[in-house]
Amino acid sequence: MIVKRADVADAEDILAVQRLAFRSEAEAYQDFTIPPMNQTLAELKSDFGNHLFLKAVIDARIVGSVRGHLHNGSCHIGRLVVHPRFQGVGIGTLLMASIEMAFPGVQRFELFTGHRSERNIRLYEKLGYRIFRTEAVGAGLSLAFMEKRLCDK
Repeated sequence: MIVKRADVADAEDILAVQRLAFRSEAEAYQDFTIPPMNQTLAELKSDFGNHLFLKAVIDARIVGSVRGHLHNGSCHIGRLVVHPRFQGVGIGTLLMASIEMAFPGVQRFELFTGHRSERNIRLYEKLGYRIFRTEAVGAGLSLAFMEKRLCDK
């Protein structure tokens, strides 16, 4: 498996993996209207204009992706996705390490996940992230915002 920069030509494959990966989240929250499930190909392609996308590739097939962008001095990481058949073997961990390395000099990384997404929260905590706030966004759904600081200022 290799991790490398994705480009807009990869958007359709990334979107397919994204929908497969977020299906379990949609089922857990009984809400198939969550943005990762309903993002259009045009919207995803547009995100390439202001996000760095990485992809995990096995045998020329995209099996995972993550994106990041700088905002107010922090790297905001989003939509870490791994194809369900390839989950639990370290691809998500490698993608996270790779996106962090893609933003050298950044001292703070931020992401969010659903408050009941225990597997995601455990992964991020294992990688050094800590919940710093939660925000209710709808009936039965709150977001857990997590950060990782490389040094305290």
